[in-house]
Amino acid sequence: MTETKYSTGKTTIAPEVLVSIARLTALGIEGVSRLAILPVDVGPIFRNPEREGVRIEVIGNLVNVDVYVVIQRDFNVRDVARAIQSQVTRAISETVGMEVGRVNIHVEDIDYSESKS
Repeated sequence: MTETKYSTGKTTIAPEVLVSIARLTALGIEGVSRLAILPVDVGPIFRNPEREGVRIEVIGNLVNVDVYVVIQRDFNVRDVARAIQSQVTRAISETVGMEVGRVNIHVEDIDYSESKS
């Protein structure tokens, strides 16, 4: 009896998928008011709202993430930033199985408007 070997093929992950994972994860962290607009030198001239707040760099199987956020008042900025780093790293690793090199958090502003309670 001859054993036939089949190629398992290749899976590619579009950068937009990684952006979506990072965006939704960051927005789900307590203390994050919203994502900030990417700086002009990072973002495209015609803004895509789905890309606001997150920049992804993929090198091989390594993902580097920059997240630009606005933090709600009365939250510790360091704690919120660490939570974003931890959860974005976990979400990307668990969802797509890619290794995360770094998650840089850029706190662009503090939201002093009234709470959305």
